Amino acid sequence: MPDDSAPQQDTRSLADLRNIGKAALADFAVLDIQTVEQLAEREPDALYLALCQKTLQRHDPCVHDVFAAAIHQARTGEALNWWRFTPDRKIRQQNGIFPVYESAAPER
Repeated sequence: MPDDSAPQQDTRSLADLRNIGKAALADFAVLDIQTVEQLAEREPDALYLALCQKTLQRHDPCVHDVFAAAIHQARTGEALNWWRFTPDRKIRQQNGIFPVYESAAPER
């Protein structure tokens, strides 16, 4: 009888996820995310802010939506289009609870 208590390893690659193309794969490389399992352990807010900090630039907030969709699929298997996550993000932006990247101004 097989042991069903051992966790199943996710055999999907990041490129197998809906919404993930060359740009998102490049972002994941910057963030040192190489597997779907690693992605499932992350939070979209933290990833978005980390990407901005590592690249020293503000990224379009839609990147956050792509991260949210990919993380959702990594965790649940449900593949949703990234724009399904946009309304929640916009509400959070209006309420001031969306991560904002502010580059450090050079000292004079």
